[in-house]
Amino acid sequence: MSFLDHIARCNNADLRQFEPWFVGGTRAGFIHHAFAPVLADRPRLFSRLEGAWHLEASLDTPAKRTEAMGAFLQQLRERGQFGGHWRDEAYKVSVDFGAPTLLEMERAAVPWFGVRAYGPHLTGYVKRNDGLHIWVPRRSYDKPTYPGELDNTVAGGQPANIGIFENLIKECAEEAAIPRKLAEQARAVGFIAYWNQSGAQLKPDVMTCFDLELPHDFVPHAHDGEVHAFELWPVKRVYETVRDTNQFKYNCNLVLIDFFVRHGLLHADDSDFFAVVEGLHRTQPPGG
Repeated sequence: MSFLDHIARCNNADLRQFEPWFVGGTRAGFIHHAFAPVLADRPRLFSRLEGAWHLEASLDTPAKRTEAMGAFLQQLRERGQFGGHWRDEAYKVSVDFGAPTLLEMERAAVPWFGVRAYGPHLTGYVKRNDGLHIWVPRRSYDKPTYPGELDNTVAGGQPANIGIFENLIKECAEEAAIPRKLAEQARAVGFIAYWNQSGAQLKPDVMTCFDLELPHDFVPHAHDGEVHAFELWPVKRVYETVRDTNQFKYNCNLVLIDFFVRHGLLHADDSDFFAVVEGLHRTQPPGG
């Protein structure tokens, strides 16, 4: 096990199994061959042309597309397509975060269409006389995804119609009871990008990384039930746990590796340094 193993795990996508999905003239995502028959069953909504899938061209506004896709996804939900992962949470579909919205889509459906999702991930740390310590949460054992695994101090998906920083402040309150005045001290320090595949689902995702130095006397606690418990770990223990195990949720490892690089825990003379840093920012498709 190594840092590069975690990066490889997050970047396991094989785009030979997918075809592009276009909304208007914009490539909005990718459709897996195994999921394509679901789209083929709705020829009035989807068409395939020259090796790519296209949303019906007459749906020429974000509102029309959102409504039509919403009805279609509800039908899939009733057929059990998304299992217990439906969130009733809309995600923005666009070519990149700052680009105009093409449509909004239920969060659970986003990876089935290979659409890029975003989200803030915060590392909350404490400076002590004996060095850095990090607040490490364990995910609730009742969560539908990755129950009981270790996580970043605060993390969440990025709903439509809210800024990343405002979303972070919301997540801080909900997940760790961090008050707004303290959460506003968080600093955006970079991003992580990867292309992860799980069967027919593709996650070409981007996570915005934040650092927040927390007071010695502050103790985060679970507020919305998504966290089982928080523990304050010496950074050496976090470093070794990431390096040597799979105890952290798969993509949270990358956020912590980035923290290790930025805080000088992974040195420039380490044989994997350049491969690690490059591997944290895979914004282009594999082979692209």
